[in-house]
Amino acid sequence: MIRGPSFRVSALRGCALAALLAATGACVSAPPPPGGADLVIRGGTIYPGGGEAFTGDVAIAGDRILAVGPDLAIEAPREIDARGMIVAPGFVDPHTHMEAALTSDDAQARLVPAFLLQGVTTAFIGNDGGGPIEAGQLLAGAETKPTGINFAVFTGFGTIRARVIGMDRRAPTETELAKERGLVHEAMCQGAIGLSTGLFYAPQSFSKTEEVIALAAEAGRMGGHYDTHMRDEANYNIGLLAAVGETLRIGREAPIPVHISHIKALGVDVQGMAPQVIAAIEKVRAEGVDATASQYPWSASGTSLVASLVPLWAQDGGRKALLARFDDAGLAERLHAEMAENMRRRGGASKLLIVEGRYRDRYLDAVAKELGLDPVDAAIAVIREADPATISFNMSEDDIKAFMRQPWVMTDSDASTAHPRVYGSFARKYAKYTKDEHVLTTREFIDRSSATTADWFGLADRGHLRPGAFADVVVFDPETYAARATYQQPELTATGVRTVLVNGRIAVDGGKLTGAAAGRALPHRPPEGSCP
Repeated sequence: MIRGPSFRVSALRGCALAALLAATGACVSAPPPPGGADLVIRGGTIYPGGGEAFTGDVAIAGDRILAVGPDLAIEAPREIDARGMIVAPGFVDPHTHMEAALTSDDAQARLVPAFLLQGVTTAFIGNDGGGPIEAGQLLAGAETKPTGINFAVFTGFGTIRARVIGMDRRAPTETELAKERGLVHEAMCQGAIGLSTGLFYAPQSFSKTEEVIALAAEAGRMGGHYDTHMRDEANYNIGLLAAVGETLRIGREAPIPVHISHIKALGVDVQGMAPQVIAAIEKVRAEGVDATASQYPWSASGTSLVASLVPLWAQDGGRKALLARFDDAGLAERLHAEMAENMRRRGGASKLLIVEGRYRDRYLDAVAKELGLDPVDAAIAVIREADPATISFNMSEDDIKAFMRQPWVMTDSDASTAHPRVYGSFARKYAKYTKDEHVLTTREFIDRSSATTADWFGLADRGHLRPGAFADVVVFDPETYAARATYQQPELTATGVRTVLVNGRIAVDGGKLTGAAAGRALPHRPPEGSCP
């Protein structure tokens, strides 16, 4: 398998910023103390992560798991009765947009209740190419602004390209490419877990594959991973299969482990193509390319109105240039026609739900009727005011289930504004696709929500219930664990989670938040000698 150098991710809390910026990039928590436990979870059905379920106990000392097994003869000041419950590793979400919550001045927001109440204890941020170059600053922020969950961060191609080239639609010069690579190196030395891209979005969409390979290669040499929102998930530009091919080429030529975030067949023209995508990925995996994917369990995607409808050429130069093109009579016919085609791809104006701003909770066809405009002109009128988040109902259940069945497809949320996937993705995947429809077994759901993700991304001692691992644990009721969030009420928290531990501290107790901010930043440690 093609992989970069091995690395470990460990606890940041207690590390000084200077230590973070050092070549090692992390400090390591002490091993669990000998002797008795602080807490024992008794009698649950334990899914250890990567192994078969059994009935038993989990003993925790400090921030680590002390022992796991049936009928442990270990006493503790507190015991939790987990009979009838499922006990699993805390879930790991590899694709979120939770930067604002995790860095908020609001201590309650930093707990990330939407995640804790689903059993999610670790999240990745900086996805879609939006991650920071100054990764160390973001990671070190957990020292002064404690978080409820652990988090790792990608550096972003979009951030890097915008800093070096701006919003222009052109290739970098040799000097600019070298600077871009240098920024990847800098971010990786500061603890970034890899490079993320959002090649569908400007200015990243203005890149050629060779530019992306050059930057991914730098991340690969630093032991990082490549995470991508592909250049096309439909047929907006190069097409779904070509976009998959580009991703796999990057993995092979960089070389670097590659991960397709929120894998899907988006839009009426590509529905039903999941088997072809799966076959393409299986082929290169058999050839040695380390390729995986993740998926959220919803039939509606979420992005912005501009990204949904406006052609890339019209986005060249940023928002100011876009608004000028709206005013250019010579471009009106072309722009209208191409936006109408993009709208058709997404199923029409009745399938586009605006979820923020003045027209929140309104479908685009209703907005058009209110404004007395055709849907494209209505979209332009809305975009002139702002670029609101939008939900598109444009995926098929057959494709969703086909992707979900693959052992290399992990669970993610793509948590973003006003979409129920923030509050319900893991719970929905269990209730709908595991318990009710039997697309996955319970073990498959748990492994692909914890151990598979932690192992592939190199999160040391997470994603498993075993002695010495960090005590990230979820206890949930298999009968009531479910999402309540809907497209109309996206901020309803999930039900059924009884207990959540993050680094050995109880974050959810009896289904209620305790207020414990026990999360840690998880900096990546590049290979020895690769950083100053």
